[in-house]
Amino acid sequence: MPRVEVITRGERRRVWTLEQKREIVAESLGPDLTPTEVAHKHGISSGLLYNWRRQILGERMALASRVLPGFTQVEIEPAQGELTAERLESMPPGPVVSPRAPGLIEVVLPGGITLRVDAEVDEKALRRVLAALLPR
Repeated sequence: MPRVEVITRGERRRVWTLEQKREIVAESLGPDLTPTEVAHKHGISSGLLYNWRRQILGERMALASRVLPGFTQVEIEPAQGELTAERLESMPPGPVVSPRAPGLIEVVLPGGITLRVDAEVDEKALRRVLAALLPR
């Protein structure tokens, strides 16, 4: 006798009453579980849950009923070594430091040697200086 294999489709589609749908939708809007967790709990897809939410609540109410995340005010305090207006006023006058020249290039070489040149440096001269400072 030949072997016969019967494949069943599995569980039939469930029929949800309007009251059951409302309870599940209400649970998905609560603070305890995410909508995906609620859908998983009840064995439905999250897409079906969102369809029910649209049907029951309407587009605008679904968005308005959920508590939206907000922003909190953050104040950044300066680091200990950082200058603030108050610290600057309390400091004794000192030498004036000129602002950094535009196009300034700073190269830190092995051995702690720092070489600073501006955008107007002659390329050939810079190559000679670097060749003299860098070990071969």
